[in-house]
Amino acid sequence: MGLFASYASAQPSTEPGPAPREFRAAWVATVDNIDWPSRKGLPVERQRAELDAILDRARELRLNALIFQVRPGCDALYRSPLEPWAEWLTGAQGAAPRPLWDPLQHAITGAARRGLELHAWFNPFRARHRAATSRNASNHVSRIPGMCVTYGKQLWMDPGNPAAREHSLKVILDVVERYDIDGVHIDDYFYPYPENGQAFPDEGSYRRYRDGGGGLHRDDWRRANVDGFIKDLHRGIKQRKTWVKFGISPFGIARPGVPRGIEAGIDQYGDLYADVVSWWRQGWCDYLSPQLYWPIAQRAQSYPVLLDFWARENVKGRHLWIGNYTSRVVNNEKPWPLREILDQIDLTRRQPGATGNVHFSMKALLPGVSTLGAQLERGPYVEPALVPASPWLDDEPPDAPSVTVGWTRDGDVELRWSRADDERRTVYLYCGRRWRLADVLAGGRAGMRIKRDQLRALRVGAVAVAAVDRCGNESARVIRGLER
Repeated sequence: MGLFASYASAQPSTEPGPAPREFRAAWVATVDNIDWPSRKGLPVERQRAELDAILDRARELRLNALIFQVRPGCDALYRSPLEPWAEWLTGAQGAAPRPLWDPLQHAITGAARRGLELHAWFNPFRARHRAATSRNASNHVSRIPGMCVTYGKQLWMDPGNPAAREHSLKVILDVVERYDIDGVHIDDYFYPYPENGQAFPDEGSYRRYRDGGGGLHRDDWRRANVDGFIKDLHRGIKQRKTWVKFGISPFGIARPGVPRGIEAGIDQYGDLYADVVSWWRQGWCDYLSPQLYWPIAQRAQSYPVLLDFWARENVKGRHLWIGNYTSRVVNNEKPWPLREILDQIDLTRRQPGATGNVHFSMKALLPGVSTLGAQLERGPYVEPALVPASPWLDDEPPDAPSVTVGWTRDGDVELRWSRADDERRTVYLYCGRRWRLADVLAGGRAGMRIKRDQLRALRVGAVAVAAVDRCGNESARVIRGLER
C-alpha cells in the first residue's frame, strides 16, 4: 500500500460556511529605501534575502497581499525597456544590478509561492524624488525636452502634456502585459502637494491647450488631465488582462468640509486636481485605499467619519480597503500606541462596505522593529482570510479540485489534490464540531501534510479543499472524512 494506509470516508453532516474575506496588505516602499532594500547598493544576495524576509513575514502575519513599489520616480525596480534602473537599488540611476536580476519578477514568484497577491505600485507623474542623489540616466524621461518641470525640490512630469500622460500609460501597461501581477496600484501623487504657495509651472502646456481651442479654466483643465489618465489606465488594464485589479490610494480627505466636521487638510480636488469622488462613483477603479492617516480621536480628520464617507460614496460596490498609517507606531518623536492600529482595523471591520486594510508600511511589521506584528498575528489576523471576490470582473467559480486523503505510517494525514498554478487552494478543518479555514495555499502546490499531534490537539475529523481563482471565486468544497 506504500505511503498510505487505508481510511474510512466518514464525513460531517455540515459543510464549511462562507470563507472569511478581508484584504490584508502592506505597502513595500522602495523610494528612499523606506522598506526595501535597506540601503542602496547592497549585494544582490542581500537584496534577495531581504525581499524574501518581507515575503515570509507577510505569510507569517496572514496577510494576503503586498503592494510593491516598482516605479518611484520614472525609474524601475524591474527590467524595463522604457525607463532606467532605480537609484534605490544599485546606488546610481540606470546602473543594472550585478549579477542581473529582476526584483519585480522575484516578488511575483515569491508571493505566489506563499499564497499572496502581488500588486505593482507606480507613481504616475513624479520624475525625481527629493532624496535622490545620482545623476539622471541618459534614458530618463527628464532627458526628453518639455516632459518635466521642477517644482520645489522635485522633478515632476507635467500632466498637462499629452506626451507625459502617454508615457506613463505606456510604462504601466508594459508591466501589465509582461508580468503576471494581480493588481496595478497608484498612489496619491497626481499634481504635487502644494509647496510654500508656489504655483505649478505648467504655463506652456496650458497655453498650447488654449491655442488649440480648449476653453476650460486652468483648474478644470488640470482635473480633466488627471481624469483622462485614470480612465485610460483603467480601460487599458482591462483590455489586456480583465482579472488584474486597478487600485488607487488617494489622500484621505476629498475636500475640507466634506463631509461635515472634516475641517482641516489638503484640498485634494482643488490642490491635487484629483476628483477621486467622481472616479469612485463611476467605477474607474476596482479598489480604493484612501489614506486615513489620523488617529481615531482627531476630530478635524476623524477616522470613523471619513471611513463612513468613503463607504457611502461607493455606489458601484467596489472594494474599499483603507490605508492605515501603521508606521506611526515606530515614530521617533510622537509614536502612536499599538492599540490605535488595532482599533482602526476593528472600526474598518464594523463599517458596512469596507472590507480590508492596507498598512503603510511593511517595515513597521517586521520582527525587531515593533511588537505590532505579533499583536496582529495573535489578534485580528489570528486566522487566514481570502481576498474579497471581484464579481464585476468575473463571477464564475472554478471547477472543484480532485482530492485524495491518506494516512502515513507516522499517523500524519497527507492531502493531495489536482494542481493548477493560477488557482489558490483553501483548506478547511472540521475541528470538534465546527469548520475553520486552516490555510490558503499557492496554486502550484499539489498537497499538504497535517501532523498527528495537530490532528489530536484540534480534534480534526474531516478536511475540505476548494479552488480559488484570480478574481476570488471559490469552487465547491471537496470534503473528506479522516476516520481510519
